[in-house]
Amino acid sequence: MEIKFGTSGWRAIIADDFTFANVRICTQAIADHLKSIGQTQGVVIGSDARFMSARFMEVAAEVLAANDIKAYLCIRDTPTPVISYEILRRKLAGGFNFTASHNPPEYQGLKFSPAWGGPALPETTNDIEKRANELMKNGNVKLTPLDEAIKKGLVERINPMETYLDELRRKINLDAIKGAKLKILVNPLYGTGRGYLDRLLIEAGCEVTVMNDNLDPYFGNQPPEPSEAHIPDMIARMKQGHYDLGLATDGDADRFGVLGPQGRFYEPNQILGMVLDHLKTTRDWPGAAARSVATSHLVDAVARHHKIELIETAVGFKFLGDLIAHDKIIMGGEESAGMSIRGHVPEKDGIIACLLVAEMVAMQKKPIAQILEDLYAKVGTYLTRRVNFRLTEAEKVKAVANMKNDPKEVAGYKVKQVIRIDGTKCILENDAWVLVRFSGTEPVVRFYAEAHDEATLQKLCDGGEAFVKGV
Repeated sequence: MEIKFGTSGWRAIIADDFTFANVRICTQAIADHLKSIGQTQGVVIGSDARFMSARFMEVAAEVLAANDIKAYLCIRDTPTPVISYEILRRKLAGGFNFTASHNPPEYQGLKFSPAWGGPALPETTNDIEKRANELMKNGNVKLTPLDEAIKKGLVERINPMETYLDELRRKINLDAIKGAKLKILVNPLYGTGRGYLDRLLIEAGCEVTVMNDNLDPYFGNQPPEPSEAHIPDMIARMKQGHYDLGLATDGDADRFGVLGPQGRFYEPNQILGMVLDHLKTTRDWPGAAARSVATSHLVDAVARHHKIELIETAVGFKFLGDLIAHDKIIMGGEESAGMSIRGHVPEKDGIIACLLVAEMVAMQKKPIAQILEDLYAKVGTYLTRRVNFRLTEAEKVKAVANMKNDPKEVAGYKVKQVIRIDGTKCILENDAWVLVRFSGTEPVVRFYAEAHDEATLQKLCDGGEAFVKGV
C-alpha cells in the first residue's frame, strides 16, 4: 500500500490499511518533516469518536516523543477546529486529528495541520507522503513507550475545550441570541461536537433539545454527515416539535447542517450566502469573500451587493484557510458545508457556523425561510445541484480527454467562459454554470450545476451525463 493524502489528510479503512504500524510510519514522516523545517515546538493530538481513536493518539504521541517533539494529548474526542485553535493559541509546530470526518464508521484518518493552523497545503503533504512511503520500504521508526514519555515531560494531557469556548463567546453575539428565546434541536451526530454547540446555545438562553449525543463509533448506522440524506431522524423530530432551528455538526464538527421549521433542509450554499450577508451587515470588517470553484455564485451575488471582491479557489478548505490566515477575507465557504470567518481559525468550523445561523435568525427577528426569501429578492435566486455519474474505465478515459478541449455548449446552452482552477467549469450564456470534476480514486465524475430557475437546472442535470461522456 501507499500512504496518500487527499483534500483533508490520509484516510483508510481501520485494520486494513489504517493500522498502528502505518500510523507510526506516518507520524515518523511528519516528525521528520517538522525537523527538516526547524519546527519542533510541540504538536497537539486529538481524535474524533471513532473506534480505537484514543489508542491511535497514544501511538502517535510515542513516536513524536522519541523524536523529542512534545505531544499535547487531548483527554477526549475533539473537534477539528478546536485542534486548529489550540495550535495557534499555544504557538505549536502543528496538530494531528485522528478523524475520517463525515466518512462511514469503518474509516479512520490522520489529518495534519501545520503551525499556521489550517489544513496542510500540497507542498507539505507531498513531502510527508514521500517520506512515509520511503519509510514503508526501509522503515526506521523511533518509539518511546507512553509511560516513559509522560515521565520525561514529552507527553502532556490537555483539555482544550474551555479556551475554545471562550473564543466563541468573544466572536458570537450571545446577548442577541438571548433576546430571541429560540427553540433549537441540536444534533452532534454522535461526534465530537457534543457539549460544544449545545452548551453555548443553552448559555444564550435558547430552549435546547439534544439528540444523538452519546458515544457511538457506528454513528447510529449512518455516516456522520449532516446532509439531508443522513439525518432522517432529525428531520422527523423537527416535524414533531415546534423548533425554530435544527443545527447539526458532522463527526469531527468541522461541517454544519441546518434545518428550519418542519424539517426543511437548507443547502450549505444557501447558508453561505445568508451568513455572508449577515456578517457584512453586522460587522464592520474589510476584506473579500471567498468560495471554492464548486460553490454557489449566490456568494458572488452577495459580494457584489456589498461591493466587495470575490475570490474563487480550488476545492479543498486549505486554500480558503490560507486566505483567512493572511486576513484577506471576511468569510470563506465551500458547498460541502465548510466555513470559517475573519479572525477565526483557518479551518472549517461547523460549531461557529451553526452559532452564526442562530445569531442571524435572532438578530433579524424572522424565520430562516423569510431571510432566504428576502436575500433572493435582493440579489437573485440561485439553485444548485450535484450529481455523481459512474463511468466505465474506458468512458472515464474518453471523458477526461474530452474535457481537455474547451466545450462549446452544455445541454443546448452556449459556453461563454471555461475555468480550469479545479476540473472544468463552464459559465453559460444564461448565467448558469456547470462543473466537471473527476474522482482520483474511482471511475466517478462529479457534475455540479447552478441556474436561476428549476427548469434550467433540471435541463442541465438531464444533459449532464451525455455532456461528460461526449455523446
